[in-house]
Amino acid sequence: MEDQKIYLLAELTIQPGCLEEVKVILKEALPPTLLQPGCEALYETGRKDDSHKLVFFEVFPSAAAHEFHLEQDYTKRMFASLAGKVSGVPTLTKLSAL
Repeated sequence: MEDQKIYLLAELTIQPGCLEEVKVILKEALPPTLLQPGCEALYETGRKDDSHKLVFFEVFPSAAAHEFHLEQDYTKRMFASLAGKVSGVPTLTKLSAL
């Protein structure tokens, strides 16, 4: 049977001068995300070689669970709050289990 889990690696580049504000925004969105049904993992990390590059690893049991996450008010508020603070287009990589 094919693994239906969603494994995502997302990278955001934060505008200079916005990093601390973005960290606060992300900190507010993390607890409700981790408590929602279907969120198996969400790690918010940064790159040592580029302090303005944030990296997220997310695991959801299905596409429907990930869509549920994207539809939540706190997720929408987070994305709206990041507007103007992110440089360029985020990189989103869909991964698969080995």
